[in-house]
Amino acid sequence: MQTRAGSNVVQTKDVMKKVILSLVIIIVLCCVLHPDRFALSYYPYIKYSDIPNELEPSPRAIAVVKESAKPLCLLIPNGLETSLHHPNESVTEYDIKHLARRLNIEEGGAWQPSECVSQHQVAIIIPFRNRTVQLWIFLSYMHPFLQKQMLNYRIFVIEQMKGAFNRAKLFNVGYAEALKIFPYHCFIFHDVDLIPQKLSNMYACTRQPRHMSSSVNTFRYNLPYKELFGGAVAILQKQFELVNGFSNIFYGWGGEDDDFHSRVINRGMTLCRFPPDVARYTMLAHSKELPSENRFMNLKSGRDRFATDGVNTLQYTIMKVVYYPLYTWILVDL
Repeated sequence: MQTRAGSNVVQTKDVMKKVILSLVIIIVLCCVLHPDRFALSYYPYIKYSDIPNELEPSPRAIAVVKESAKPLCLLIPNGLETSLHHPNESVTEYDIKHLARRLNIEEGGAWQPSECVSQHQVAIIIPFRNRTVQLWIFLSYMHPFLQKQMLNYRIFVIEQMKGAFNRAKLFNVGYAEALKIFPYHCFIFHDVDLIPQKLSNMYACTRQPRHMSSSVNTFRYNLPYKELFGGAVAILQKQFELVNGFSNIFYGWGGEDDDFHSRVINRGMTLCRFPPDVARYTMLAHSKELPSENRFMNLKSGRDRFATDGVNTLQYTIMKVVYYPLYTWILVDL
């Protein structure tokens, strides 16, 4: 006959088994459902010591310095901090209004060093809609960041007026409109919710197209998959023309980055990346978009459209252009 004490021991063991089984199930589900379960903790990258050899200076800068009393700026400024930086997410409208004056930023969000001629002439293109808080954080962080790298740059914010969001086409619009202002040799296509954390992550172009945001905090600083070419990318103007820019047909979320990767590979180029400890980004909080139902179909037919769907067939209507103190704002109807 089983005693009460013995019965309690059996019940305790049963409870423990259920608790352990529950914990095992939770751990397995976390591993299976985690977004970076297949992420790469290591990927091929340019060694930090080799980065200067891979950067592509602007030919125009070389020509300008011959007619100027100013010397060329260093390709990479000396003494860039290697510590991990974090954005101030409590930026106010007052901060934004006074930043341009404090940093001597030109109207339209442009800046260049006064003491030397920058070897990097960069247009930073931001697709935008309904992300005002993230934009304030981005601008307040990025202008000091870019100035420390001694770039000749301008920030373009391309806002879609109505309809399903088309991030890739907004990139194409930004590219086309930027070239009407200045012959930039390097273009950086950048989401507004990504913030670089290392000053050694140069916002300049390399010989091959570069995936800049390869180490993001939301993926535990891992690369989700090796073909990823989104978030923040840098590409030379001549290379962007060669691949015919982005596709114009990706409405809604998803697919356009993979299509752009295919365009680059199709033209015989390869992606490059900086080391994981350099290419670190933090992602600002934002609401998630619903995936487009057509993204897989568009990707499947992409190769057939590389030559007929891109900057060479781009159509849009400019509704308004404003040269704000911290950026050039272009409102478009797609």
